[in-house]
Amino acid sequence: MGQRASLARQWRHAVPRLMEATSQPRLTNKWIVLLLLLGISVFNYGDRYLLAGLVEPIKAEFSVSDGFMGLLLGPAFAVFYSILAIPFAIYADRHSRINIICAGCVIWSLFTVLGGFADSQYTLAAARVGVGVGEAAFQAPAFSLIASYFKPEQRGKAFAVMALSVYIGQILGYSGGPAIAAQSDWRMAFIVMGSAGFVVVALAWLLVKEPPHEKTSVKHPPLFDTFRQLIRVSSYRYMAIGMGLGVMSGIAFGFWGPTLFSRAYDMSQTEAGSAFGVAFTIPAFLGVIGFGALVDYLTKNGYGRALMLSAIALLFATLSIMGAIWASSVDHAVLWAIPAGLLGGGWSVGLYASLQYILPDRMRATGTALAMLIVNILGFVLGPWIAGGISDYFGADATGIRQGLTVVVPVGIVGALLIWLGAKTLEQDQSLLADKEGD
Repeated sequence: MGQRASLARQWRHAVPRLMEATSQPRLTNKWIVLLLLLGISVFNYGDRYLLAGLVEPIKAEFSVSDGFMGLLLGPAFAVFYSILAIPFAIYADRHSRINIICAGCVIWSLFTVLGGFADSQYTLAAARVGVGVGEAAFQAPAFSLIASYFKPEQRGKAFAVMALSVYIGQILGYSGGPAIAAQSDWRMAFIVMGSAGFVVVALAWLLVKEPPHEKTSVKHPPLFDTFRQLIRVSSYRYMAIGMGLGVMSGIAFGFWGPTLFSRAYDMSQTEAGSAFGVAFTIPAFLGVIGFGALVDYLTKNGYGRALMLSAIALLFATLSIMGAIWASSVDHAVLWAIPAGLLGGGWSVGLYASLQYILPDRMRATGTALAMLIVNILGFVLGPWIAGGISDYFGADATGIRQGLTVVVPVGIVGALLIWLGAKTLEQDQSLLADKEGD
C-alpha cells in the first residue's frame, strides 16, 4: 500500500514536468544557431571595419582630416552603440533575444547601404550613427543566447567560434571593401556589404528558436540596482575595465593599421588592406581556435585559470603590436603580426566565457551590456579618436599615425594587469552572485 502511494506521488510530480517539457518548442540545433550568429556577427564587424579600409578615398572626396576620420571610426559609431546596448539588453533578459538581434541587423544593414549614398561627411557621419544604433542590439543578446544553448564546459569553443567573426569581418572590411571600390567606387562597397546582411538575418529569423529563460524566484532588478550590485563585484569590475583597455589598444591599431601600412610602406589602400588583413588575420584564426580549446580545458578546474591565460596573452599581444607599429619594413611588420595575431586573436575568448560564467541568467544580457558599455567607450570611442587626433598633431603622415598608436596601444598592458587581478576572486564572486540568485 505504501509503495503504491509513493508511486502515485511520484507520478503527480512527474506529470506537470512532462507537460511543461512537451509544451516547450523544439529548439534549433545549437551548432546551427552558432553558425547563424557567426554569420550575423561577420557582417556586424565587416560593416565596422569597412570604413577603416576606405579611409583614404573618403578623406580625398570630402577633404577631411585624420581627426575627423577618427570621429567617424570611433564616437560617431560607438557612442550610440554603447548607450543603446543597455535597453536592448534589458529587453533581451525578459523577452526574445533572437527577435532583437534580427531587428538590429536589419537596422545596421540599412544604414550601411545608406552610407553609400552620403553626399557629405556629415551625412556619412549620420549613417554611421545609424549603424551604431543597429549594432547595439547584437552583442549582449547574442552572448546570452549562446550561454543558453551551450553548457559552461562548451562555451570556450562557442565563444572562440564567435570571435572568428572579428577577423572574417576584418577581411571583408579591409580587403573586400577596397577591392569593390577599385572596381567601382567606395560607395558601392557600402551598398554591397549592407545588402548582404539582409540575407543572413532572414535565415536566422526563420531558423533560430528562442530558448526559455531560466526560472527564478528573483525578480529582474532595476538597471541602477543591477549596475550597483555588479560594480561592487571586484572580478566583474576588473574584467570590464581590463577588457576595455585591451580593446582600446587593439581597436586603435585595427582601425588605423591599414592606413599605417599604406603610408609607411608606400602601398595602395587595396594592397595595404589586404596585406594588413592577411598578416594579422591568419594567425588570429589559429589563436582563437587554440584559445577556445584551452579555455574549455582550463575551466574544468574553474574559470580563474582561463582568465589568467587571457591576461598573459593580452600582455604579449600588446608588446608585439608595438613591434609591428615601428617595423622598418612591411616584411618585419608581418613577422611581428604572427605573435600579435595568435595572442591578440584569442585573449578575449577567456574573458567572454568568464563574463557569462559569473553572471546569473536573470541579468546575463544586461550585465554583459553594462560591461560592454565600459569596453566600448574605452575601445571604440576613445581609442581611434585619440590616435587620429595625435596623428593630425604630428602631420597626418606615417610618423603621425605611429605616434598616435604609440600613445594608445600600451594601455593594453594595464588592461592585462587588471584582468589578472580579476582572476583572483572570480570563483568566489560567481558563488556570491549565484547565492543571491537563489535567495
